Amino acid sequence: MIVIQNVGPSSPARIRRPVLKRSVWGLLLGLMVLVYGSHAPLITLTKVDGRVPFSASSCVVMIELFKLLISLVTLVSTGGTSALHAAPPLACVAPYAVPAVLYALNNNLVVVMQAYMDPSSYQVLSNLKIASTALLYSLCLGKRLRPSQWLAVGLLLSAGVCHSYSSLDPGDSERASAEDGPGLHITAWGLLLVLVYCCVSGLAAVYTERVLKSQKLPLSLQNLYLYGFGVAINGVSSSFVAGEKGFLEGYSGVVWAIIAGQAANGLLMSVVLKHGSGITRLFVISCSMLVNALLSWAVLGLQLTPFFLLPVSMIGLAAFMYYR
Repeated sequence: MIVIQNVGPSSPARIRRPVLKRSVWGLLLGLMVLVYGSHAPLITLTKVDGRVPFSASSCVVMIELFKLLISLVTLVSTGGTSALHAAPPLACVAPYAVPAVLYALNNNLVVVMQAYMDPSSYQVLSNLKIASTALLYSLCLGKRLRPSQWLAVGLLLSAGVCHSYSSLDPGDSERASAEDGPGLHITAWGLLLVLVYCCVSGLAAVYTERVLKSQKLPLSLQNLYLYGFGVAINGVSSSFVAGEKGFLEGYSGVVWAIIAGQAANGLLMSVVLKHGSGITRLFVISCSMLVNALLSWAVLGLQLTPFFLLPVSMIGLAAFMYYR
């Protein structure tokens, strides 16, 4: 009998493949957490006299344009340009317009909501998108979650609320009241808009995942369709909300770093939605809150309290419960 070594189920080659795959996923997710978490501190660094010196709508357009160009370069470098020789069927391309519309709607909702609530209330209540995404993920994609996984999602939601609450300064509302200024507040319209915002956010993520997985196309080509609509729709939206600032006015090295980071994050997120799940996206967003706090402490001098350890522990427990 002839025995061939190292080709069985436990051969080194078979063992290395899953280890390498986990390592790549770990690196990808870690990079996404770092970029997500650094977004708010970087924006704070760009402020001049307490104000952002650039147009937020133009920044969104530039991010979408960067993602579009990177997708095109990737498609060309992988030899997928043959797909561009003929016009694609409308039924194939049209679904990619929906996420672009939903994300553009959410970008504008964030601005509109500020008139009906204070920023701190928005910061806390926006964590409801974790619950809405998980619920839509289960209903629209037919993914049944175990009770322990639902509990893990609940822990993520609670961790987000705890982290947002811990970042509030109780003295702010007291000082505002003493000065007859606006304190913590939210109107009925504000609450309705928050619910709409969270549902649209969850629907955009779930719908994008469904489209990316349902079509057997190269991811770079799918991104080309997706971000092509993103540039067009956000460009039109930007022209309507354009103020006194020029399109590239106030741009600095930090602003370009934000654009590059968010573009890379969007492309990496499409990889997660194509080959992973929208729930993984929730863990990335939750973990980024911790990176946000640590960077704010290291760069901006934010004072962390022992209460910060509570959301850290809750996120760790949620990850263990969901993926065990």
